[in-house]
Amino acid sequence: MYFVSDRSGWWNLYRWDGLTVEAVAPIAGECAAEPWELGYASYGFLDDGRIVAVVQEGPRHRLVVIEPDGTVRPVDLPYTSIKPYLALRGTTVALIGSSPTAAPQVALVDLADIDPPQVEVLASPEHAALDGVRVSTPTELRVRVAGGREVIALVYAPTNSTAEWLAPVIVRAHPGPTASCLLRLDWQAQFFTSRGFAVVDVDYLGSTGYGRAFRESLYGRWGLDDVDDCTAVAVHLLSTGRALPGQVFIRGASAGGYTALHAVAQDGLFAAATAVSAIVDPDRWARTVPRFQRAHAMRLRGGAGAVRAAEIQRPVLLIHGTADEVAEADDVRELAEELTSLGMAPRVLLLPDVGHYVASSRRAGAALEAELAHYRSVGTGPRRGDTYARPHRL
Repeated sequence: MYFVSDRSGWWNLYRWDGLTVEAVAPIAGECAAEPWELGYASYGFLDDGRIVAVVQEGPRHRLVVIEPDGTVRPVDLPYTSIKPYLALRGTTVALIGSSPTAAPQVALVDLADIDPPQVEVLASPEHAALDGVRVSTPTELRVRVAGGREVIALVYAPTNSTAEWLAPVIVRAHPGPTASCLLRLDWQAQFFTSRGFAVVDVDYLGSTGYGRAFRESLYGRWGLDDVDDCTAVAVHLLSTGRALPGQVFIRGASAGGYTALHAVAQDGLFAAATAVSAIVDPDRWARTVPRFQRAHAMRLRGGAGAVRAAEIQRPVLLIHGTADEVAEADDVRELAEELTSLGMAPRVLLLPDVGHYVASSRRAGAALEAELAHYRSVGTGPRRGDTYARPHRL
């Protein structure tokens, strides 16, 4: 029997023969995706006995072939992001891959000979062709934080900017919260970079791709260390002359929305926040989340606690689907009403019949336009007691 375990500190592949457990191929990388969604297939078996696996190292993915003797052979592919949905037949693997300059595409990779492999693209989105289209490709940034560890971030400069760019910056906290940044073509990032913003994705403490100890360090610290890491990246961009003072924003979806809200629940450097499908109360979320995710949700609690309206110091945009069953809209309605009563009325965009994943809904465009308008209207941002904006009807 083959299975994945992180007993070594990394999610690696093991086999059990009924008596003993043996590591198939020790790798300093994650051979499985974060386990808070179902249906993933991060590895599989070729007919000749070799094993194919997706390995994540930080924000990058690569495909490897594991020989029967345990030798790990990397497969040279034009992809830096590979979804955990491998399908194998014979000596061929089907996968969904992408890169910062290529939208996700379905491809067949013939592994009969991997030097080089034969790649056949079967399908790609209609908008995948980038001929003549300028996109912002991310660069990797490493920022040293308290305790001597590093935080990795992906920085998307404004499209067509020079090497010495200076711009308003949107810091993005990924969902999960134990998911990660992905090195792939991101149309949401391009939406903002093409309008003069820089976008920065932060792999804060707790992210997948850095081993078990890094990932589990967020347990009991959610809303604290993730906020500190996002703040440290923003401070670095300000100190190095990249970010415009008073024009640094933070946004996040789902668990990232919780991070974004806590980031403006203090008198810090973020001028405003956008929270999409945000988790507001971790205790309540732990009770409503799908049952197989509850153990994970329970271990994350105990950090910053629920978002409290009385602590919000900056303008907030709340975007939420009314059909969200993961983070219920009632929590956002309640938060908006409390903020309004305290003189910090948020902007609220409720999307009828939209579930938890706003970015993949038909209202994604409206959400992006609302977010853009939010940043453009804030400037340096009002403080508590200032007149900001009347909320939409709740």
